[in-house]
Amino acid sequence: MESDLNIKYIAELSRLELSDEQSAKLQQEMERIVGYIDELKELNVDGVEPTAHAAPLSNVWREDEATASYSRQEMLENAPGVINDNLIKLPRVLPQEEA
Repeated sequence: MESDLNIKYIAELSRLELSDEQSAKLQQEMERIVGYIDELKELNVDGVEPTAHAAPLSNVWREDEATASYSRQEMLENAPGVINDNLIKLPRVLPQEEA
């Protein structure tokens, strides 16, 4: 298949440094890809609805209902540390931070 793909130009735009061997291999691969796309163009897709995803997607909604929650004390029991029974104490992230 004769192609008008200019691999050296594409590589330059992509800021890739390709050897002659790599350029030749990429040329062949790109020609195969373009050839496959040309094959797909020959398919009869009349009556086939266009899709954006292979599987149908839909939102699943539920009513927003207030339910019982955990108490503050129960939630603080899972914290790595607590300050004055009110604040969550986290490990130091930066070395210069004070404990």
